[in-house]
Amino acid sequence: MPMRPLFPLLALPTGLLACTLAAAQDAPREAVVPVENVRYDYAQVLSVRPVYQTLRTTSMEKVCDPREPTRSVTLARVMNAVRDRLSPSKEGEGETCRMEPVTKEYRRTIAYDVDYMYRGSKFRTRMDSDPGNRLRIRISITPHPVE
Repeated sequence: MPMRPLFPLLALPTGLLACTLAAAQDAPREAVVPVENVRYDYAQVLSVRPVYQTLRTTSMEKVCDPREPTRSVTLARVMNAVRDRLSPSKEGEGETCRMEPVTKEYRRTIAYDVDYMYRGSKFRTRMDSDPGNRLRIRISITPHPVE
């Protein structure tokens, strides 16, 4: 009598055990991600307002007051220019000078607040540059998932 291999007999209980374990576990729900529909269009810009940042700096500067206020300004300039040419080492003669803190303000544009309209609805956004009369917008439509 021919001998049969034992492997098919051993594989049968193992296969039954695997099927029983798989059926005992709950199958995980598959997550379906809806496809996003994207297109581009243009919106009408209603207004653009710059957003400013104000910076203040303080530095020490030399401030001089002339000793002789009765002289005319033009005559004093001519005399000072001639004196500086003849003796450049004697600076400040005839003036009282002191160091004082001077505050300066600088204003720079950091962004733009843009109001625009698209299909009857008004929107507002902040942008890094002025968009001009119309603004290119991205329109995305995705169905809301049912829970």
